[in-house]
Amino acid sequence: MTRNLLFVLLLLNVFQLPAQQGKPAASTKAAAMNTFVSNLMKKMTLDEKIGQLNLVTPGGGVATGAVVSSDVESKIKAGSVGGLFGVIGVDKIRQAQDLAMNHSRLKIPLIFGSDIIHGYKTTFPIPLALACSWDTALIERSARIAAIEASADGLNWAFSPMVDIARDPRWGRVAEGSGEDPYLGSKIAKAMVRGYQGNDLAATNTLMACVKHFALYGAAEAGRDYNTVDMSLIKMYEYYLPPYKAAIDAGVGSVMSSFNDINGIPATGNRWLLTDLLRKQWGFDGFVVSDYTSVNEMIDHGMGDLQAVSALALKAGLDMDMVGEGFLTTLKKSLKEGKVTQQEIDLACKRILEAKYKLGLFEDPFRYLNHDRATKEVLSPDKRVAGREFAQHSMVLLKNEGQVLPLKKSGTIALVGALANNKSNMLGTWAVSGDAQLSTPILDGFKSVAGNAATILYARGANITDDSALAKKANVFGEKVDIDPRSPQELINEAVATAGRADVVVAVVGEASELSGESASRSDITLPASQLELLKALKKTGKPLVVVVMSGRPLALNWEAANANALLQGWFGGHEFGPALADVLFGNYNPSGKLTMTFPRNVGQVPIYYNHKTTGRPQQGKEFQKFRSNYLDVSNDPLYPFGYGLSYTTFSYSDIKLSSKEMTAAQSIRATVTVTNTGNYDGEEVVQFYIYDQVASVTQPVKKLKGFQKIALKKGESKVVSFTITAEELKFFNTALKWIAEPGEFKVYIGTSSSDVKVASFRLK
Repeated sequence: MTRNLLFVLLLLNVFQLPAQQGKPAASTKAAAMNTFVSNLMKKMTLDEKIGQLNLVTPGGGVATGAVVSSDVESKIKAGSVGGLFGVIGVDKIRQAQDLAMNHSRLKIPLIFGSDIIHGYKTTFPIPLALACSWDTALIERSARIAAIEASADGLNWAFSPMVDIARDPRWGRVAEGSGEDPYLGSKIAKAMVRGYQGNDLAATNTLMACVKHFALYGAAEAGRDYNTVDMSLIKMYEYYLPPYKAAIDAGVGSVMSSFNDINGIPATGNRWLLTDLLRKQWGFDGFVVSDYTSVNEMIDHGMGDLQAVSALALKAGLDMDMVGEGFLTTLKKSLKEGKVTQQEIDLACKRILEAKYKLGLFEDPFRYLNHDRATKEVLSPDKRVAGREFAQHSMVLLKNEGQVLPLKKSGTIALVGALANNKSNMLGTWAVSGDAQLSTPILDGFKSVAGNAATILYARGANITDDSALAKKANVFGEKVDIDPRSPQELINEAVATAGRADVVVAVVGEASELSGESASRSDITLPASQLELLKALKKTGKPLVVVVMSGRPLALNWEAANANALLQGWFGGHEFGPALADVLFGNYNPSGKLTMTFPRNVGQVPIYYNHKTTGRPQQGKEFQKFRSNYLDVSNDPLYPFGYGLSYTTFSYSDIKLSSKEMTAAQSIRATVTVTNTGNYDGEEVVQFYIYDQVASVTQPVKKLKGFQKIALKKGESKVVSFTITAEELKFFNTALKWIAEPGEFKVYIGTSSSDVKVASFRLK
């Protein structure tokens, strides 16, 4: 018996979800859909069924691979296309839909998708930034607004949310996800799905969501995109799978397979993943689409030729082939040779047609195509206002020595940095429909928020990077890194002279937008040398130095943390980042963000995350000890831990009060703290709740997030915050992959970050 077969049998036998009790009979609506789809499929030829499994792009947008589909128009007329992406705008989508409805034999409508990752044409902060708000209602609203805008422009399918758990900031795609924690990631996954899909997929202002990348893509080895993934089953089930499961439970309509392999089989052709786990165990009833040419890429994985990998993918449970056209060109031959069955082709076709039915496309193929609505909704002022709010809530204050922030709206402020007056990099990665030139740059935001009483001076100070080879890689989709004709020293001299005329210096530094994201892994996650030299020169002026970091990942900011008077992680904040940043720095909004990824001291600590396990030789205290689990050259502790973030005010926590010191599996305990705003500003605090199982049959992490509440407190105000502890919060996967809680001693932590908490103990009897 092969190792892979043993793996599948183990999971099928020991990891079964609780049986669904008494499933109700199919609703009238579902019955009507089944009847309609069945009748349609009886009229379809084999070629037309296979055609529904073909997702193509005619180009013109941002391609995420080397392939762009050819001869799309004739394929649509032949019924050989099920959906399109990379086409946006009412007129272009109407033109394509018209080809299907008026020139194909059966007039089956197309589905139109796009990478709507953090807003549509109105671009919001990157998902990692939005996650740092710890505000699931706000995050859901961001997806709702994106759905309203994108559907008004003719789209009905979003390749989002990306819910991959990521512990390695070298991986550029951490920008697209929610960070390192499965509990928070699951809450955000559900919020995003609800935001996109609303309560009715057939409504013209909703989108079908597509959760990605299924599965485990965030654990790519060495942080290198498209790389292999290898992990234990317990790690898989407890830490990496929960956000995908949460999206399924929220009713997500589609799933995208990932590029990586799982237990030696690429996800796109992995039957255990796409059928046994996703459908049989989790009950998913939507359709699965490949990532961009990931069917074809199984050839390079060593799984066979195009015909072989296409058959492998179909039999695994993949329904739609993105761009590669392996299904279109080989499945008919594979059917004749007995390598796939008619039932497998029919099942995939049925799932695609059902999605179109749920979207209301058979009732009205042009239902999303309304010029008046597009004119009203796309880039409307209310969406820009929302984008400003989202950006405010996403920023994380990391340091504020001597309360240098908030800035006064008076005196002279030197605003320095290549990113401080730059529209091209405002949106961040994966803003495929956003026009960066519609951004409000930081300099303009400062001038509008500070008003006439303050003088704002600007100097570039440095290039984003002086490395022309790196700049070329960052400029693949247009110029993001421009290199000034002046020498680096001339730029620094100008900035130093400007700082000399100011009361305070604000330096905006970081990455170009395309130095993070897909195919943008970095082995060195420090600030580019050109910008670090600028900061060192500004520090020597003796002026108070406020450093704002724009990036799509946690950076190693050792020098910056030690030398800046204030340090703010701004991320990439979208179209309205300029005014939003000014709102935060000038105190119009008190920052409330908390990190959802750990910031390392250097790349050698990576992967680093808060919910790590201890070892048999844990480091005791801060001092180096020989023969303990530590480094010779750096502390084990991160630069900034998960959950960390400051405010302009301060918060105090009382000791934890437990309603009981013991509980049975049928009982619960309430853990309560009183949080008081002890500072001089009104503010918001994210109260975080963690659990630690002190003795268990499987080694446990030092903490697991099990709850959080974001509260607003006026200065001097106190609030009582409570969390309910049930047996569910105490469960883990044992070696038989059973989800269990074991009797014993537990610690509960409540505090302002994963490393700054109050502690209490109780016992599960």
